[in-house]
Amino acid sequence: MKSPASGTTVVVVEDEILVRAATARYLREAGCIVFEASSAEECLDLLGSERSIDVVFADIRLPRRSGLDLVRSLKQTHPHLGIVLTTGAKLDEPIPAGVTLLQKPYGLFEIERRIAVLRKHRVSRP
Repeated sequence: MKSPASGTTVVVVEDEILVRAATARYLREAGCIVFEASSAEECLDLLGSERSIDVVFADIRLPRRSGLDLVRSLKQTHPHLGIVLTTGAKLDEPIPAGVTLLQKPYGLFEIERRIAVLRKHRVSRP
């Protein structure tokens, strides 16, 4: 059966290489087109050149610039993107409106489900 997330273009932003690689592999197997970034800066550089991205899936704890900082930039420069943030820590500040939070630990299927919901929302917008 085809995944509801299939065809979605996703950037996985995670500094832990094994977590990033496992997430990217799972999403590719689900039919997503996946780019990988190890930092907020790398993600923003990628978004500057790649216009097909639908969803950013990012860890909140990243080197130099947090996932929340990344979200603030994305809301200004790429307001159309779906955003999923993930963390295993208690949050000190609220998640911005329109951003999906996924608490660690999570199952890989849960990532796929959240991305599918964001894709459906994007497709159904006028």
